[in-house]
Amino acid sequence: MGHPPVPNPGIRVVSAAGSPVTPGSASSGRGPGPGPGSGGGSTLLTGIGELTTNVPGGPGTGDGDPTGLVTDAVVLLDGGRVAWAGPAREARDAVAHALDGRAPDATVDVGGRAVIPGFVDSHTHLVFAGDRAAEFEARMAGRPYEAGGIRSTVAATRAAPDDVLRAGLARHLGEAARQGTTTVEVKSGYGLTVADEERAVRLAREATPEVTFLGAHVVPAEYAGRADAYVDLVCGDMLAACAPHARWVDVFCETGAFTPEQSRRVLEAGAAAGLGVRVHANQLGPGEGVRLAVGLGAAAVDHCTYLIDADVAALAGSWSRAAPDTAPGTGATSGAEAVAGTVATLLPGVEFSTRQPYPDARRLLDAGAVVALASDCNPGSSYTSSMPLCVALAVREMRMTVAEAVWSATAGGALALRRDDVGHLAPGARADVVLLDAPSRVHLAYRPGVPLVAAVWKDGVRLLPR
Repeated sequence: MGHPPVPNPGIRVVSAAGSPVTPGSASSGRGPGPGPGSGGGSTLLTGIGELTTNVPGGPGTGDGDPTGLVTDAVVLLDGGRVAWAGPAREARDAVAHALDGRAPDATVDVGGRAVIPGFVDSHTHLVFAGDRAAEFEARMAGRPYEAGGIRSTVAATRAAPDDVLRAGLARHLGEAARQGTTTVEVKSGYGLTVADEERAVRLAREATPEVTFLGAHVVPAEYAGRADAYVDLVCGDMLAACAPHARWVDVFCETGAFTPEQSRRVLEAGAAAGLGVRVHANQLGPGEGVRLAVGLGAAAVDHCTYLIDADVAALAGSWSRAAPDTAPGTGATSGAEAVAGTVATLLPGVEFSTRQPYPDARRLLDAGAVVALASDCNPGSSYTSSMPLCVALAVREMRMTVAEAVWSATAGGALALRRDDVGHLAPGARADVVLLDAPSRVHLAYRPGVPLVAAVWKDGVRLLPR
């Protein structure tokens, strides 16, 4: 897994007693007990040059700024939640009030760096074995991407013991955390038998509450020519085995995978079992998947590469009202007040890895649709866990502004998971915070490929540096 990151010498941590705290020591929260910076203690981040809160109208934000940008800012974390965020000039009284006069357990001077909410990656496939490097190399040599490549990962995953799958999942989640991701959705879909799909969602549930049952990823080889019979299995015994471990149901509604009619069966069965609805659609060509997703009230429809006007109108129209302070280019509020519609989740790592056309994010945003960005980390079509890369690609290739891309990778991902406790830094939100080794969020696109994540707090616990 490589060496631990070297603590950034420009970040000064001071305990409540006034003494410096060495990152990684017991007093910095790594040892037993709630220590400074842990979910049981409080941490005051000071000297923030630029703070993205995604809280329109919050303390120190500009009028009409949906990303809630604050300069010369302070953030207070307490008990695993955000207690206050705003300009330094208001911090003394606000912090004293939030802590009832207590001093924070630790104060971290970040030296003018930028802070953003933790990334919310709402689309990954992390329970798998093997890789498909040879397929990637062939694709770069000119072979087109096809959905059937999934079957090679299915064979490797079926053959792998639990410990191998669990270790791979942990490795990829660690990778994501080091790049600022604090909330992750994980799908099944590489087992495609009752036992193997149940195993996948069970292992995923050990790591995240955002688990998606994707038994309808592709028709397995043993059901070749009998897709309807496989759908019967997915909607019956497989769903019954997997639903207790999952929050969501998903289907790959695409040529070479499942028809709209088959997809509807899977999604309606999942919804009847109490699962929320998500859909893969319109990745390889135009189709009915986006409108099917909207019609079924899906939280998100992912890929959205090939859209017709009716698809765009359906996505925009799924948000039942606009609000005065909205997410960039969207018709939805950036937090809990948003009325639930269907988010268009764009996955630029796929287009980077397959040489397909990128989705037209500008078209969706200008129409009033809500857009999220996610990694789609998987071994075939997008083997990256880097949300910063996705932000850079969205800005460079999909004509998103930096503000739109960062919002979509944080608050947009939260909306795609119908979560109001992540993706923003309003008081009461989970204390999921990313410190960038840069003066502004613009550097996420301006300096692609550079490891800009200097520190990460998850639920108030400092994960990085250790």
